[in-house]
Amino acid sequence: MATGLTGALILQGTTGGADVAPGADAKQEPVKAKAYSQQLLTSKDGSAASLGRHDAEPFSMLGMTWTDPGARITGKVEVRTRAIGTGQWSPWLRLDGNSGQGEDGAARGGTEPAWVGPSDAVEARVNTGGRTSAGLPAGLRLDMVDPGAGKVNAMEPAGFAVEESGEPTPSASDSAGQEQDATAEPDASLSQEPPVQPSVSEPPAESSTPPAAPTTSTAPSVTASASPSATASATPSPTVPGPPPITSRAGWGADESISPEAPGYLPGGKVKAVVVHHTAESNTYTCAQAPAVVRGIYAYHVKQLGWKDVGYNFLVDKCGTVYEGRKGGVDKPVQGAHAYGFNAETTGISVLGTYTDAAPSEAAMTSVARIAAWKLGQYGVNPSGTTTLTAGDAGTNYFRKSWAKGAKLSFPVIHGHRDGYNTQCPGDAFYSRLATIRTWAAGPVSGLTVKSVTGAGLSGTKYYAKSDITVNWSTGTPTALIKQNELLVDGKPVATTAGTATSAKAKLGIGTHTVAVRATHISGRTTTGAAATVIAEKTPPSFTTKPSLALSTGTVNTTAVPVKLSWKAADGAALREVRLTAPVAKTYGPATTGASHTAPSAKARAWNMTAYDYAGNTASASVTATPVILQETAAVKSGAWTTKSSSSYLGGKSYSSASKKASLTWTFTGRSTAWIVSRASTSGQAYVYVDGTKAATVDLKSATTKYRQALWTKTWSKSAKHTVKVVVVGTAGRPAITTDGLVYIK
Repeated sequence: MATGLTGALILQGTTGGADVAPGADAKQEPVKAKAYSQQLLTSKDGSAASLGRHDAEPFSMLGMTWTDPGARITGKVEVRTRAIGTGQWSPWLRLDGNSGQGEDGAARGGTEPAWVGPSDAVEARVNTGGRTSAGLPAGLRLDMVDPGAGKVNAMEPAGFAVEESGEPTPSASDSAGQEQDATAEPDASLSQEPPVQPSVSEPPAESSTPPAAPTTSTAPSVTASASPSATASATPSPTVPGPPPITSRAGWGADESISPEAPGYLPGGKVKAVVVHHTAESNTYTCAQAPAVVRGIYAYHVKQLGWKDVGYNFLVDKCGTVYEGRKGGVDKPVQGAHAYGFNAETTGISVLGTYTDAAPSEAAMTSVARIAAWKLGQYGVNPSGTTTLTAGDAGTNYFRKSWAKGAKLSFPVIHGHRDGYNTQCPGDAFYSRLATIRTWAAGPVSGLTVKSVTGAGLSGTKYYAKSDITVNWSTGTPTALIKQNELLVDGKPVATTAGTATSAKAKLGIGTHTVAVRATHISGRTTTGAAATVIAEKTPPSFTTKPSLALSTGTVNTTAVPVKLSWKAADGAALREVRLTAPVAKTYGPATTGASHTAPSAKARAWNMTAYDYAGNTASASVTATPVILQETAAVKSGAWTTKSSSSYLGGKSYSSASKKASLTWTFTGRSTAWIVSRASTSGQAYVYVDGTKAATVDLKSATTKYRQALWTKTWSKSAKHTVKVVVVGTAGRPAITTDGLVYIK
């Protein structure tokens, strides 16, 4: 929202996008805007006014205006429009308050303009709700603006050298303007910002000598002419932030013919504060439409309200594009018409849109912070500090604090329009984020954290790498506000990156190192994040126990014999994992030393394993083994055995015996073996002898019937020739056992 008198930097919000063509000629033709007006019919008692559905020439922006620029409207102003193309009528849109008188010579008073998109019909209604006896201001009319169309260059430089031989002389005629009134009682709890507490003192004596434009400027300026010529600019000081990319007035298609009057400059020649605004209109515009939104605001301020130029010094759309506002040079202390009573010491930034319930995008807030850092940096003003401003007129702010003309008031250097005027601007959601904008603008970089180290593994709080690493970090401050980053190894810079970068590479020598990032804010302030410990080492892990394969209990099939793979790996620094790569792929933690698998019988398989440490060093080992099934017919029999047939048995047959001391003996050469049996509730017991020595008594009894069960196993440290003999115990009441053979690992 715009009003007009003092010299602090003011931030304000508007909606818009960029119908732009990068690289367009700076000498492009201006885009002509058209404006239309339609009177409202006021009720006899003056408490209401309306405009019935009215067909109109195409327009995209509108506002309500009235005859007396010093009057205010206290009622509810609502409009709705019909969209071109679809013919659909929009919901009722409430126009937000009063734009204020703006500056001396204003022709009319009015609301803030609202972007409604391409429309060809309108309906309006105004009602005081009985809250005032004064009624509505005279001469109510609806003003519609067609901002025109045309390709403009949103990234065209806004900085040009002044063509005259001297600095421009400030205009003494720029006076305080006004902005919208808050019609509802404010709720201070909605904001994190404390209300301004004005202290009254004698008004300062006015200087008789107009100030020169600042000599600390670090960016090119824009001439007062409609077609400035570009020249080289000075190199910015390392301690003064440079300007963000700014779309010039020519870049957004300003028709300079409608505002021929020369610009004015701050009487004191210094920007002391930034005032933040929003335009209190729709957020539904696209970024491609933003230049048209800016042209619409410009035409509304000049053609409908009678101001000499657009009220804001800068405008920002939701995509973060910055637009030059009032002419006179973006790097000069141009006096705007945006903050009633305080225009003479401030600069105003307006974000396109309304931000009562939702904050602006990070891109928009970043651009606001960049403009504020630059403009304040030109004059050595700390964005996170406070400043004293002199009231150019008596006033009351949103928090119902009042002051007299000439009073000296303390404000945050970056503050909201509501702090110095009775308006909701810049909206509750935006106002609550002003502390963030101050931090971003002032620096140093916040939230600088090493997020990860590529090429290294993290174990606990330490990283392990061979040598080459990429350090990745993040910040709470947007990267557009960071001048550069430095990667520090053991406290010394080894790489420098642009501020937009979030990673850098380094090569480490063997040993333990600290790795940190130092970020330089655009203000020159630096911050160093917490250091990470990175240990560079190239010693591979080892298999202290080589992989081995042994038979295990479970169901046996010719294609799937149950086995257990065992190993043990270690590392001098930090073992990360062990991977089985063949015959199947599995990954195991560093403490795991075994896993169950199956293997086909009669087929040799290589079991390949690789151990990894956190640095990425590796060691490999493998074992090759072949499970072999020996059928029961391969055993030497003693005593009475009966052959049983069933598809449930291995090979379709098995041996069964209930004769005490009947036995079967197998001989093989291997390092692991398992006895295969069938089990039932009536199964008995058997003795197992290994190489002539009794090794176990095995009970085959099972509550459920099971076939092909590896019930007993034995493993040796190395392969050798062995005999396994099973002997029927002859268990009372359940003497029978059934065997399906023996399996061993060859």
